[in-house]
Amino acid sequence: MDYKKVFERLWSDYIDTNPHVKKIYDLFTAEGEVVINDHIAFRTFNDASINVDVLAKVFLANGYEHKGSYTFESKHLFAKHYEHKTDLLAPRVFISELILENFSRDFQHVIKKEIASIDKKLLFSDELIYAGNLWNKPSFAVYEKLKKESEYAAWVYVFGFRANHFTVSVTDLKKYDSIEKVNSFLKQNGFIINNIDGEIKGTPEELLEQSSIKSGFIDVNFEEGVREIPSCYYEFAKRYKDKDGKLYSGFIAKSADKIFESTDFYEKQG
Repeated sequence: MDYKKVFERLWSDYIDTNPHVKKIYDLFTAEGEVVINDHIAFRTFNDASINVDVLAKVFLANGYEHKGSYTFESKHLFAKHYEHKTDLLAPRVFISELILENFSRDFQHVIKKEIASIDKKLLFSDELIYAGNLWNKPSFAVYEKLKKESEYAAWVYVFGFRANHFTVSVTDLKKYDSIEKVNSFLKQNGFIINNIDGEIKGTPEELLEQSSIKSGFIDVNFEEGVREIPSCYYEFAKRYKDKDGKLYSGFIAKSADKIFESTDFYEKQG
Protein backbone atom coordinates (compact mmCIF):
# COMPACT_ATOMS: atom_id res chain seq x y z
CA MET A 1 0.00 0.00 0.00
CA ASP A 2 1.46 3.41 -0.93
CA TYR A 3 1.19 6.35 1.45
CA LYS A 4 -1.60 8.04 -0.57
CA LYS A 5 -3.94 5.10 0.06
CA VAL A 6 -3.08 5.25 3.76
CA PHE A 7 -4.06 8.92 3.89
CA GLU A 8 -7.22 8.39 1.83
CA ARG A 9 -8.42 5.78 4.30
CA LEU A 10 -7.56 7.95 7.30
CA TRP A 11 -9.34 10.95 5.71
CA SER A 12 -12.45 8.91 5.01
CA ASP A 13 -12.71 7.85 8.66
CA TYR A 14 -11.92 11.37 9.83
CA ILE A 15 -14.75 13.06 7.93
CA ASP A 16 -17.22 10.23 8.57
CA THR A 17 -16.65 10.63 12.31
CA ASN A 18 -16.46 14.43 12.18
CA PRO A 19 -18.98 15.92 9.72
CA HIS A 20 -18.10 19.44 10.95
CA VAL A 21 -14.65 18.99 9.39
CA LYS A 22 -16.13 18.08 6.00
CA LYS A 23 -18.19 21.29 6.16
CA ILE A 24 -15.00 23.33 6.48
CA TYR A 25 -13.32 21.46 3.64
CA ASP A 26 -16.40 22.10 1.46
CA LEU A 27 -16.45 25.80 2.41
CA PHE A 28 -12.90 26.22 1.14
CA THR A 29 -13.47 24.28 -2.08
CA ALA A 30 -16.65 26.28 -2.75
CA GLU A 31 -14.43 29.37 -2.62
CA GLY A 32 -12.27 27.86 -5.35
CA GLU A 33 -9.46 26.79 -3.03
CA VAL A 34 -7.48 23.57 -3.49
CA VAL A 35 -7.10 22.13 0.00
CA ILE A 36 -3.68 20.53 0.57
CA ASN A 37 -2.96 18.62 3.76
CA ASP A 38 0.06 19.90 5.71
CA HIS A 39 0.12 17.12 8.30
CA ILE A 40 -1.88 14.64 10.32
CA ALA A 41 -1.48 13.66 13.96
CA PHE A 42 -2.00 10.59 16.11
CA ARG A 43 -2.18 10.12 19.87
CA THR A 44 -1.15 7.12 21.93
CA PHE A 45 0.46 6.01 25.20
CA ASN A 46 4.12 5.20 25.84
CA ASP A 47 3.39 1.50 26.37
CA ALA A 48 5.85 -0.53 24.27
CA SER A 49 3.03 -2.31 22.44
CA ILE A 50 1.36 0.86 21.09
CA ASN A 51 3.90 3.68 21.41
CA VAL A 52 5.04 6.23 18.82
CA ASP A 53 7.44 3.83 17.18
CA VAL A 54 4.73 1.19 16.75
CA LEU A 55 2.30 3.61 15.09
CA ALA A 56 5.08 4.96 12.87
CA LYS A 57 5.83 1.57 11.30
CA VAL A 58 3.22 1.81 8.55
CA PHE A 59 4.57 5.22 7.52
CA LEU A 60 8.22 4.13 7.63
CA ALA A 61 7.24 1.21 5.39
CA ASN A 62 5.71 3.67 2.92
CA GLY A 63 8.66 5.98 2.39
CA TYR A 64 8.70 8.13 5.53
CA GLU A 65 11.61 8.90 7.86
CA HIS A 66 11.95 10.43 11.32
CA LYS A 67 12.76 14.16 11.17
CA GLY A 68 12.24 15.65 14.64
CA SER A 69 11.45 14.91 18.30
CA TYR A 70 9.59 17.05 20.81
CA THR A 71 8.91 17.09 24.57
CA PHE A 72 5.88 18.68 26.23
CA GLU A 73 6.62 18.73 29.94
CA SER A 74 3.34 20.24 31.18
CA LYS A 75 1.29 17.77 29.11
CA HIS A 76 3.60 14.83 29.95
CA LEU A 77 4.00 14.07 26.25
CA PHE A 78 6.75 13.01 23.89
CA ALA A 79 6.36 13.23 20.11
CA LYS A 80 8.10 12.60 16.81
CA HIS A 81 7.40 13.92 13.35
CA TYR A 82 8.03 12.16 10.05
CA GLU A 83 8.38 13.28 6.44
CA HIS A 84 8.44 11.40 3.16
CA LYS A 85 11.98 10.78 1.89
CA THR A 86 11.35 11.74 -1.74
CA ASP A 87 7.84 13.17 -2.21
CA LEU A 88 7.86 16.80 -1.07
CA LEU A 89 4.07 16.97 -1.49
CA ALA A 90 3.43 14.17 0.99
CA PRO A 91 1.84 15.34 4.25
CA ARG A 92 3.95 15.28 7.40
CA VAL A 93 3.02 12.86 10.20
CA PHE A 94 3.09 13.87 13.88
CA ILE A 95 2.72 11.14 16.54
CA SER A 96 2.64 11.82 20.27
CA GLU A 97 2.51 9.56 23.33
CA LEU A 98 1.47 10.15 26.92
CA ILE A 99 4.14 9.31 29.52
CA LEU A 100 2.11 7.09 31.83
CA GLU A 101 4.67 6.97 34.65
CA ASN A 102 3.99 10.65 35.34
CA PHE A 103 0.43 9.92 36.48
CA SER A 104 -1.24 8.35 39.51
CA ARG A 105 -1.19 4.59 40.06
CA ASP A 106 -4.96 4.41 39.64
CA PHE A 107 -4.73 6.30 36.34
CA GLN A 108 -1.97 3.97 35.09
CA HIS A 109 -3.94 0.90 36.15
CA VAL A 110 -6.98 1.99 34.11
CA ILE A 111 -4.93 2.64 30.98
CA LYS A 112 -2.81 -0.51 31.23
CA LYS A 113 -5.93 -2.63 31.77
CA GLU A 114 -7.41 -1.27 28.52
CA ILE A 115 -4.16 -1.78 26.61
CA ALA A 116 -3.95 -5.39 27.84
CA SER A 117 -7.38 -6.09 26.32
CA ILE A 118 -6.26 -5.26 22.75
CA ASP A 119 -6.24 -8.17 20.31
CA LYS A 120 -2.53 -8.99 19.96
CA LYS A 121 -2.93 -9.60 16.22
CA LEU A 122 -3.77 -5.93 15.74
CA LEU A 123 -0.63 -4.82 17.56
CA PHE A 124 1.50 -6.30 14.77
CA SER A 125 -0.78 -5.18 11.98
CA ASP A 126 -0.89 -2.17 9.66
CA GLU A 127 -4.55 -1.94 10.66
CA LEU A 128 -3.70 -0.43 14.06
CA ILE A 129 -3.68 3.19 12.87
CA TYR A 130 -7.24 2.83 11.55
CA ALA A 131 -8.62 0.73 14.39
CA GLY A 132 -10.25 3.41 16.55
CA ASN A 133 -11.33 2.29 20.03
CA LEU A 134 -9.92 -1.17 20.71
CA TRP A 135 -11.15 -1.64 24.26
CA ASN A 136 -14.87 -2.08 23.71
CA LYS A 137 -17.59 0.37 24.73
CA PRO A 138 -16.12 3.16 26.87
CA SER A 139 -17.45 4.17 30.27
CA PHE A 140 -18.41 7.81 30.74
CA ALA A 141 -17.38 7.55 34.40
CA VAL A 142 -13.90 6.39 33.35
CA TYR A 143 -13.74 9.15 30.72
CA GLU A 144 -14.50 11.75 33.40
CA LYS A 145 -11.99 10.18 35.78
CA LEU A 146 -9.18 10.23 33.22
CA LYS A 147 -10.07 13.75 32.15
CA LYS A 148 -9.25 15.06 35.63
CA GLU A 149 -5.61 14.06 35.16
CA SER A 150 -5.27 14.30 31.37
CA GLU A 151 -7.71 15.49 28.70
CA TYR A 152 -5.38 13.84 26.20
CA ALA A 153 -5.78 10.42 27.88
CA ALA A 154 -9.55 10.77 28.07
CA TRP A 155 -9.66 11.49 24.34
CA VAL A 156 -7.54 8.44 23.47
CA TYR A 157 -9.64 6.26 25.80
CA VAL A 158 -12.78 7.12 23.82
CA PHE A 159 -11.51 7.52 20.25
CA GLY A 160 -8.40 5.35 20.16
CA PHE A 161 -6.30 5.01 17.03
CA ARG A 162 -7.28 7.36 14.23
CA ALA A 163 -6.12 10.67 12.83
CA ASN A 164 -6.63 13.18 15.63
CA HIS A 165 -6.59 15.99 13.08
CA PHE A 166 -5.74 16.87 9.51
CA THR A 167 -4.27 20.29 8.70
CA VAL A 168 -5.09 22.71 5.90
CA SER A 169 -1.91 24.13 4.35
CA VAL A 170 -2.61 27.86 4.39
CA THR A 171 0.72 28.23 2.59
CA ASP A 172 -0.99 26.76 -0.48
CA LEU A 173 -4.28 28.68 -0.31
CA LYS A 174 -4.85 31.57 -2.74
CA LYS A 175 -7.72 33.70 -1.44
CA TYR A 176 -7.31 32.81 2.24
CA ASP A 177 -3.54 33.16 2.27
CA SER A 178 -3.10 34.14 5.91
CA ILE A 179 -4.11 32.59 9.24
CA GLU A 180 -6.02 35.81 10.04
CA LYS A 181 -8.15 35.46 6.89
CA VAL A 182 -8.76 31.76 7.58
CA ASN A 183 -9.82 32.37 11.18
CA SER A 184 -12.13 35.21 10.17
CA PHE A 185 -13.72 33.06 7.44
CA LEU A 186 -14.31 30.21 9.88
CA LYS A 187 -15.82 32.44 12.56
CA GLN A 188 -18.15 33.98 9.97
CA ASN A 189 -19.36 30.46 9.28
CA GLY A 190 -20.02 29.65 12.93
CA PHE A 191 -16.88 27.76 13.94
CA ILE A 192 -15.11 28.33 17.26
CA ILE A 193 -11.38 29.00 17.12
CA ASN A 194 -9.11 27.61 19.83
CA ASN A 195 -8.04 30.89 21.48
CA ILE A 196 -5.79 29.50 24.23
CA ASP A 197 -2.73 31.80 24.17
CA GLY A 198 -4.34 33.64 21.28
CA GLU A 199 -6.03 32.47 18.10
CA ILE A 200 -2.71 32.31 16.24
CA LYS A 201 0.12 30.19 17.62
CA GLY A 202 3.61 31.01 16.37
CA THR A 203 4.93 33.91 14.30
CA PRO A 204 6.44 34.51 10.85
CA GLU A 205 9.79 34.94 12.62
CA GLU A 206 9.43 31.40 13.98
CA LEU A 207 8.59 30.33 10.39
CA LEU A 208 5.29 28.67 11.37
CA GLU A 209 1.87 30.04 12.28
CA GLN A 210 -0.95 27.72 13.33
CA SER A 211 -4.57 27.86 14.40
CA SER A 212 -7.33 25.33 14.91
CA ILE A 213 -11.02 25.05 15.55
CA LYS A 214 -12.23 23.58 18.80
CA SER A 215 -13.28 19.97 18.27
CA GLY A 216 -16.89 19.51 17.27
CA PHE A 217 -19.21 17.58 19.57
CA ILE A 218 -20.42 14.16 18.47
CA ASP A 219 -22.63 11.52 20.09
CA VAL A 220 -20.67 8.69 21.71
CA ASN A 221 -22.31 5.50 22.90
CA PHE A 222 -20.97 5.01 26.44
CA GLU A 223 -21.90 2.20 28.82
CA GLU A 224 -24.08 4.73 30.65
CA GLY A 225 -25.83 5.82 27.45
CA VAL A 226 -25.20 8.36 24.70
CA ARG A 227 -23.23 11.49 25.63
CA GLU A 228 -21.98 14.38 23.51
CA ILE A 229 -18.23 15.06 23.79
CA PRO A 230 -15.59 16.85 21.67
CA SER A 231 -14.12 14.63 18.95
CA CYS A 232 -11.53 15.73 16.36
CA TYR A 233 -10.53 19.15 15.10
CA TYR A 234 -9.18 20.77 11.94
CA GLU A 235 -5.90 22.66 12.04
CA PHE A 236 -4.49 25.37 9.77
CA ALA A 237 -0.78 25.98 9.20
CA LYS A 238 1.16 28.63 7.31
CA ARG A 239 4.87 27.96 6.81
CA TYR A 240 7.54 30.49 5.92
CA LYS A 241 10.90 30.27 4.20
CA ASP A 242 14.12 30.53 6.18
CA LYS A 243 17.04 32.82 5.29
CA ASP A 244 18.22 30.25 2.75
CA GLY A 245 14.85 30.26 0.99
CA LYS A 246 13.85 26.82 2.25
CA LEU A 247 10.32 26.33 3.57
CA TYR A 248 10.33 25.43 7.27
CA SER A 249 9.06 21.88 7.70
CA GLY A 250 9.19 21.20 11.43
CA PHE A 251 7.01 22.02 14.42
CA ILE A 252 7.22 24.41 17.38
CA ALA A 253 6.66 22.70 20.72
CA LYS A 254 5.18 25.68 22.57
CA SER A 255 2.63 26.21 19.78
CA ALA A 256 1.73 22.53 19.49
CA ASP A 257 1.28 22.43 23.28
CA LYS A 258 -1.75 24.72 22.98
CA ILE A 259 -3.04 23.12 19.78
CA PHE A 260 -3.36 19.86 21.76
CA GLU A 261 -6.04 21.60 23.84
CA SER A 262 -8.37 21.80 20.83
CA THR A 263 -9.90 18.49 21.97
CA ASP A 264 -10.41 19.62 25.59
CA PHE A 265 -13.97 19.47 26.88
CA TYR A 266 -15.81 22.82 26.79
CA GLU A 267 -19.35 24.03 27.31
CA LYS A 268 -21.28 24.24 24.06
CA GLN A 269 -22.66 27.63 23.12
CA GLY A 270 -26.37 28.04 22.47
